[in-house]
Amino acid sequence: MRSNIEERAVELAEYIIENRSTVRATAKRFGVSKSTVHKDLSERLENIDRPLYVQVREVLAINKAERHIRGGLATQRKFKG
Repeated sequence: MRSNIEERAVELAEYIIENRSTVRATAKRFGVSKSTVHKDLSERLENIDRPLYVQVREVLAINKAERHIRGGLATQRKFKG
């Protein structure tokens, strides 16, 4: 039987994969900290469900590659109006 932490890690991973969500958005959706989401996905999930871990890492890599674009757009919106 899985512990609550293991269940949460799997649930977070499935949410990120299905919604292509960011760590920040996922943390807000589940009411936990970004640190908790990151630790669950980068450390705990690998030992719980390796194939799911690999899928999550792909989504997180895409998010990391696009991060500078989202930041630039946010700054642009901030100073436009």
